[in-house]
Amino acid sequence: MNHQKINTFSIIGIAIRTTNENGKSGIDIPTLWQKFMNEGILEKIPNKIDHSIYCIYTDYEKDHTKPYTTLLGCKVESLDNIPNGMVGKSFAEGNYHKITAQGNILQGMVFNEWLKIWDSDLPRSFKADFEIYGEKAQNPENAEVDIFISVD
Repeated sequence: MNHQKINTFSIIGIAIRTTNENGKSGIDIPTLWQKFMNEGILEKIPNKIDHSIYCIYTDYEKDHTKPYTTLLGCKVESLDNIPNGMVGKSFAEGNYHKITAQGNILQGMVFNEWLKIWDSDLPRSFKADFEIYGEKAQNPENAEVDIFISVD
């Protein structure tokens, strides 16, 4: 098992409340990504630690079958300066299981990994799960995206 402890961190970005029911997240999350890219959100986030993009799933109503919040943004040094139209959130230290998705982002390799996660027997805590789109995700046809699943 690839378990690790992740220290407390903060993210500033944009968010949407969605659900996997009736394919709603399949519309909402790509729309959130489109807004993030088209409006240059990355450049507008203050106090970034780096340029990696975090896609965080949090505020679960129950589990992955019920509503949750998707937050798309960057890890920041502080939440002292949150621009209008953006949200800032801190995530407590926790235990995570790391999975690395590899392949073509445009062909749904990250979503396909989530299908496996949903069917797995990981002892998920449903606190905050996240993907990191860093340097290894720059080439969409041959990308690596780390997925961290909060576990008990």
